[in-house]
This record gives sequence, C-alpha cells and structure tokens, in this order.
Amino acid sequence: MINRLIATALPLLPKRFVWLFSRAYIAGESVNDAMTACRSLNANGIKTTIDILGEFIQNLDEAKKNRDEYMALIDISQLSGIDGNYSVKPTMFGLLIDTEACFGYIREIVSKAAGYGNFIRIDMEDSGCVDLELDLFRRLKAEFPENVGLVVQAYLHRTLDDLKGLMDLHTPALPLNFRLCKGIYTEPAHIAFQRHDEINVHFLEDLEFMFQNGVYPGIATHDRALVDGALRLIDRYDVPRNRYEFQMLYGVAPELRRTIVEAGHTMRVYVPYGRHWFGYSTRRLKENPKIVTSIIKSLLLSR
Repeated sequence: MINRLIATALPLLPKRFVWLFSRAYIAGESVNDAMTACRSLNANGIKTTIDILGEFIQNLDEAKKNRDEYMALIDISQLSGIDGNYSVKPTMFGLLIDTEACFGYIREIVSKAAGYGNFIRIDMEDSGCVDLELDLFRRLKAEFPENVGLVVQAYLHRTLDDLKGLMDLHTPALPLNFRLCKGIYTEPAHIAFQRHDEINVHFLEDLEFMFQNGVYPGIATHDRALVDGALRLIDRYDVPRNRYEFQMLYGVAPELRRTIVEAGHTMRVYVPYGRHWFGYSTRRLKENPKIVTSIIKSLLLSR
C-alpha cells in the first residue's frame, strides 16, 4: 500500500528524484547512451529493439523532428553494427492529429530500416488508438511485408479477435510478427481484463493461437508464470527456436532474463532512451509499485 501511494505521488516530485528510479530502466538521454547499452547487451548474446521516448505530441512540427531523429538513429545503429531493430509509437508522429501525416512519417522510417534489411515494430498504445494502429500496420505490412511488426496487448478483450482478423496478412513464407505483452495503459473493465490471473490466461491463449497458426511471437513478459507457460506451449507445439523470441524491458528482471538466455532461447531487450524519459519512468513505476523499495534504497545509499 505504501509503495502504491509513493508511486502515485512520484510524478509530482522533482525529476532529479525520479531519476533515481529511471537510471536503471532507461539507457540515457542520447543516442550514444543507447549505443553503449546495446553493445553491452549484444556482448551478452541479447538482441535489442531501440525506442526513442515520446508520445502524444501536440503538433506536426514535433512529428517531423521525431521522424528525423529516428532516421539518424537507424543510420548510427546500423553503422555501429548493433544486432537489433526499432520500435515506434504512432502518437509520437501525430496519429491523433493527422493520420495520413503520421502514416507518411512512419512509412519513411520503415523504408529506411528496410533499406538495411531491418525491421520496425509498431507499438500499441491505449484503447483509443487500437483501430488506427491496426490500420496503420495493415498499410505498412502490404508494402513492407518483411520489415514491419506490431504489438498486441493481452489484457484487452478484443485482442484474440484482432489476431484472427489479421490472419489474412499471414503466409508461411512471410509470417506475421507480433510482440505479445500484457498491456500497461489504464483501461476500464468493459475494455480490459483487470485481474492478474485473467490477464495471464488470455496472454497464454493469445500465444497459443500464434503458435497454432505459425505467427512469430515476441513473448514480452517478466512474469515467471508466463515464461513457464510459454515454454510449455513451445514444447507442446514443437516450435523451432528460430520461430519465436522472448522480450524484456531494459533493466527489468535481469536474473530471469539470464536464465532464459542460458537455456538457449532468443532474447530481445527493449532499450528506451531520450529526453522524454519522465513520462515513461512514472508509467513504469505505476505498473510495478514494488520498484519503490529499490528507489528508497538507492536514495539512502547515495547519502
């Protein structure tokens, strides 16, 4: 209870204090910070997906700047030899302001990555964005069938139906590629499952559908029960190790991550960086208030 109260209050506190939490979960503010983090992960046999922090912009001038920053990131990352791909949030490019402008900016980013034979993941945001982001993905997948994937959120009631509805885009030669996560946005009960056990059941149901239909899943979880459930499904369907991967957030559950890597499974870590770290950090904290304990320890040890 105390952790949750602190987690709720933390966004009101000075950013310097919040950084005590953030520094473990964000690569830094600059692209060089991101490259350093990615090299370290690659050296330990872990792939990456790089994300520039930011979302829900106010005008299209910001969208253009974000496009330019991603284009530069891709060049720098590829020339640095990073073993990784890229994630983008459509609201960072004006999804809720001008959907066509948003599509145009993200299309340029996907085209840039495709020129290197690389891949862009379209992040899924809150429930009000889902239909727009599904449409965006469909359009990009038609033009860049090997270079674009999507995030789906197990806690939404609609997700299994959405998966089924996207199967017209799937072929064995060019399989759909989805990151499956629980979901982090606050949604009402008529839209999203609320209980931990409910969400886990639907996570594994969605994952089983993917395995049954040859979809390539990024199994994005830090929940040991879901990792164990995923491993059981992998055994049940005899899924080759090149047809799935596990994914985790930077700085989260390193011991669980290590056991998955040591067992020979592909692991990809989501590496966020950028100036807009504050909103990301406070959302992560609300998602997992237990992290407050580690913040307090860091504060005490720094004195």
